[in-house]
Amino acid sequence: MATGVETTDLEAVVLAGGSARRFGGGKLTAPLGEGVLLDGALAAAFAAPVRSVTVVTGADAGVGAAAAGFAERAGQASRLRLAHATDHAEGMAASLRAGIASLPPDTQGAFVFLGDMPRVPHAVLAPLARAIAEGHAAAAPAFRGRRGNPAVFARALFPDLVALTGDQGARAILDRLGPALVEAPDDGVLFDVDEPQDLGA
Repeated sequence: MATGVETTDLEAVVLAGGSARRFGGGKLTAPLGEGVLLDGALAAAFAAPVRSVTVVTGADAGVGAAAAGFAERAGQASRLRLAHATDHAEGMAASLRAGIASLPPDTQGAFVFLGDMPRVPHAVLAPLARAIAEGHAAAAPAFRGRRGNPAVFARALFPDLVALTGDQGARAILDRLGPALVEAPDDGVLFDVDEPQDLGA
């Protein structure tokens, strides 16, 4: 059953508030290609069928400026929003709560991107949005049987997202629901950067 959700009712949240301890700090602003690591996630978020992109800042003071610089270069400055997770030291849930809580009240669904995933294939974005429009509570990409990111959540799940605590994302919610899955063309929906050597992968 369709929900009546249109892509113009969707938002994107990019989680970029972590301390990146395994990386040694400064992960999302580390040089990659002609820019920084965060740029890949931002490119995917702005390519999604969403009204605006909210970048959640936290431990790395340079993330906000990096996001603003990318948006300016991409001609997307008017679509960028920043939200600060004051309790970012708690872990990923703090960034997720801050991002979801900051969205406009008429938001009907939200993509959740991880700032350290630079190779998300843009081909999965429209099908993920369609899954929400068709009535699914959540949708995620998959590659060769493995579920990846970004995930998309309908508004009905926002209370569950803002109730998360600790250093966890929404995996438990997705495990419980069994989201609609969109087959990805490559492993960019699985690849993330944890340590400096991953930047060369």
